[in-house]
Amino acid sequence: MKPAIPSASSSAARYTLTAIVLHWVLAVAILTAFCVGLYVDDMPFSPTKLKLINWHKWAGVTILALSLLRLLWRLTHRPPALPAKIESTMPGWQRAAYHGTHHLMYLLFFAVPLLGWAYSSAKGFPIVWFGVLPLPDLVAPDPALAEAIKPLHALAAWALIGLVGLHVGAALKHQFIDRDGLLARMRPGAGA
Repeated sequence: MKPAIPSASSSAARYTLTAIVLHWVLAVAILTAFCVGLYVDDMPFSPTKLKLINWHKWAGVTILALSLLRLLWRLTHRPPALPAKIESTMPGWQRAAYHGTHHLMYLLFFAVPLLGWAYSSAKGFPIVWFGVLPLPDLVAPDPALAEAIKPLHALAAWALIGLVGLHVGAALKHQFIDRDGLLARMRPGAGA
C-alpha cells in the first residue's frame, strides 16, 4: 500500500502566489482560446463567428501579455527545486521530459499568439484589443502569406495542447500514482 499524499506543508517549497496565479490564469486562457478557435473554424460566416474570432484574438493577445509577464517573473524569481527524494528517484528520461516540456511550452506560449497575430495581419484584419486598443500589424496584408501562416498557427496550437496534456498527465501521475505531493507546489489554496 502506498503512503498517503503528503500535505503541502510537509512537501517541498511551493511556487510563489504570483507564479501560481499566472499558471492557472494562463491554463484557463489557453484552453478557452483553443476551444473557441476549434469551434469558430467550422462555423459558417455570421456575426456570431466574427464576434468569436475577435474574442479569440483578444484571448491570444492577453495570453501573449501574460506569457511575457510569466517569463519575466520566472527569470527574476527562481522556481522551487524538485524535492531531493523526487530528483534522486526520477529516471533521466523523465527529468529531460520535465525540462523539455516546460521549455517547449514557454516557446509555444509566444509562438501560437504571434502566429495568430501575423495571420490576422496578413489577412488584412486588424486586431483591436478588447475593441479599444488598436495593435499594429505584424506583417503587411498578403493573402498568400496568410494561407502559409494559418496551418502553422494551427499546428503550433495543437502542439501546445499536446504538451499541456503531457504536463497534466505527469502532474496526475505524481498525485495519484507516485503520491509524492508534487502537485501541491502549484495547487491553489494548498497552503502557504
